Amino acid sequence: MSMDAVFRALADPIRRQLLDSLHAHNGQTLNALCEGREMTRQAVTKHLAILEEANLVTTLKRGREKLHYLNPVPLHEITERWIGKYERSRLQALGDLKRDLEGKTDEP
Repeated sequence: MSMDAVFRALADPIRRQLLDSLHAHNGQTLNALCEGREMTRQAVTKHLAILEEANLVTTLKRGREKLHYLNPVPLHEITERWIGKYERSRLQALGDLKRDLEGKTDEP
């Protein structure tokens, strides 16, 4: 698995939406992943193939159904390599400062 393939897969907003959908409800069929999307089944299939190539999605056949599952390992590896080597507390402080300067708080 190449990190380049993972970054390429994550670059598309549709693929990120598919990953979010699998995060919310893992083990979905193609039909379930197509629901509510204004895309053809073939387009969703192509996006899923790219996610599978990047090892972000794995599949399991159950009878005639093919279930799609999120594989978080490549995301964890990116986090460890690109974020983990920096001090998280500094990143958190910068994030808090940015939110404060923009006038956004976590309070309702």
